[in-house]
Amino acid sequence: METNHTNKQSDNYDPDGPAHPGVFPSCEAGKREYKPAERSVDFPVSVVLPAGGTGERTGLQTPKQFCSFLGRPLISYTIQAFERVSWIQSIMVVVAKENTDLMTDIIQRFQHRKVRVVPGGSTRHRSICSGVLALGSEEEEEQGGLTAERPKVVIIHDAVRPFVEEDFLYKIAMAAKEQGASGAIRPLVSTVIATTSEGYLDHSLERAKYRASEMPQGFTYDVIHQAYQRCSESDFEFGTECLHLALQYCGTNAKLIEGPPTLWKVTYKRDLAAAESIVKEDLSQTACVITGGSAQAVTLADALQKAVGALGTELDVIPDMMEDNARYLLKEWNFIQVSISRSCLFEVEATLTALEAANRALLHPLVVILVHLSTSDELSISGRMTEPAAIMDLASAAKLRNILLYGIQLQQSKDTERWERSVSRVAEITSALIRERSAALVGQLLQA
Repeated sequence: METNHTNKQSDNYDPDGPAHPGVFPSCEAGKREYKPAERSVDFPVSVVLPAGGTGERTGLQTPKQFCSFLGRPLISYTIQAFERVSWIQSIMVVVAKENTDLMTDIIQRFQHRKVRVVPGGSTRHRSICSGVLALGSEEEEEQGGLTAERPKVVIIHDAVRPFVEEDFLYKIAMAAKEQGASGAIRPLVSTVIATTSEGYLDHSLERAKYRASEMPQGFTYDVIHQAYQRCSESDFEFGTECLHLALQYCGTNAKLIEGPPTLWKVTYKRDLAAAESIVKEDLSQTACVITGGSAQAVTLADALQKAVGALGTELDVIPDMMEDNARYLLKEWNFIQVSISRSCLFEVEATLTALEAANRALLHPLVVILVHLSTSDELSISGRMTEPAAIMDLASAAKLRNILLYGIQLQQSKDTERWERSVSRVAEITSALIRERSAALVGQLLQA
């Protein structure tokens, strides 16, 4: 039986909770062995991100696309999802005129590439049209020293849907090139009903026959440009569906592609918390343990590798970050420095310096955990109870560079059972610190 598809733009995410993306948008976090599939796109593709909404449904004064979590505004995560795709040549971010300076600052602060800010209009369609027209003039302007080619395909996506994946973008782009237009759809979560003017049930739709229209959507440049040239003032004022414009004014019937559950949209305040949780989970998949080569530190690191691994974080154990091991500076988000020396703060300071030089904390907060194994005659890192201020000072400076430094002190014990309990405790604390990335605990010297 043929399936009909509504033009209903989905605003609500699944009540069971947002789905976790299979691949973190940056393609840098997540499972260490993941390698994105190679995609070959032999035609220019550009993106329009309408970001002019006021975000009234979040109940916040700041528009949701500019709300921050983990130190970055939501729209920065969405831009990053497209920047990582090598075959996307440019990204037009369309914002309200009063937010142009704010958006420009975000691009500069997080060193986004391929991005141009375009002033938007008073409605969604006016803003998207502004982005499309700007793409048409791109070939006459230099973008970061390069002259961009007018795109064959334009992908339109919401700035508040940060978890779009490259595989699906590829499907949208290829279908748009072949059919003229394409769009993401998802099964309806709730039954759609029609009501009478008095507020009574008129009729309901058979949910299995309909789909919710989602983003992203793709169009050949000629189709979407022509649609906006021909559409009515009413379309500009009240319309929300680009696929409908392509059909009505260009006769282009879009290819509809069922998208993954990760296409959900940040609509309410609780969705921001869900997005933050997803990013935190991806950042916590792996960690690097640095031992300094000490036999005692290696023994502890091996024990932590098993215990922390059982809690869901895969650990690599290395003696230092020299030569081949320097690659961890560019691939890892979490570092555990195991030390038995009273000069451990110097060791962790060297790690912090190396991370700062690698510019790793630009997009996500890094976690560095100093695990100090103290002997029976030591009371603290410096041998005195009154020295946790040393790690606090170091952590305060690191926090300014978006590096979260924590300390855990572990007492050496010859009692096997007591030692195993202590190691298990260190593993639990370490796992929690990596997963939560709590600014409140930065600089604390926790006792295991």
